[in-house]
Amino acid sequence: MPKVTYFTATSLDGYIADENSSLDWLFETPHGDDETDWDRLMAESDALVMGATTYRWMIGHDPEMLTGPEKWREYYDERPVWVFTHAEDLPKAQGTDVRFVRGDVKAVYDEIAATVDGGIWLVGGGDLVGQFDDAGLLDEVVAGICPVTLGAGAPLLPRRITSKRMRIIDVVQSGQQVKIRLAVDRG
Repeated sequence: MPKVTYFTATSLDGYIADENSSLDWLFETPHGDDETDWDRLMAESDALVMGATTYRWMIGHDPEMLTGPEKWREYYDERPVWVFTHAEDLPKAQGTDVRFVRGDVKAVYDEIAATVDGGIWLVGGGDLVGQFDDAGLLDEVVAGICPVTLGAGAPLLPRRITSKRMRIIDVVQSGQQVKIRLAVDRG
C-alpha cells in the first residue's frame, strides 16, 4: 500500500488558499533553507494527486508549466499526476503524465497503487484530502504553518480527525514557517 501524504502550507488560522483561491500570501512568507521535509517528500513520492482548483492555480501562476515540460519537471520531475475535476475544459500540461479523473477516491487510489511503487503526495485541496481520509487512505499530514491570517478561504482539512487517530511526530522551524508532521492512523 502506498503511503499517502498531505504536504501543504497553511495560514495560522487554517487556510491553504485565500477567498480567491490564491496562494500569493504564501510567497510573501520568508522560507528557511531547511529542505529536509521537501527532500523526504520527493524521495518518497512517486505520484501526485490534486484537485482542479489547485491545478488551475499552478498553471495560472506559472503558465510555462503548460507549454514546456521542462518547467513542469523542474518542480515534479516525471511523476504522474492525477487531477480530480468535474470540468471538461482543463488544459493538459504538454509532455507530462497528467490524468484528469473524477469519482470515488478509492477507485483512483487503486489505479495509482497499481501504477507506482512509492508514495502518493496529496497536493490539495483540503476537501479532496478529506475524501482520502474518509476512505481510510490518509497516512500523514505535513503542514508548514505561516505567520499570516487570511480570515477566510479554503480550509486546511475540513474534516474532524481527532488525536485518537492523529499524532505529532515532528516539529521544526524553518525561516518563518513552523513545519509540523503528523501521522494519521487509517480509519
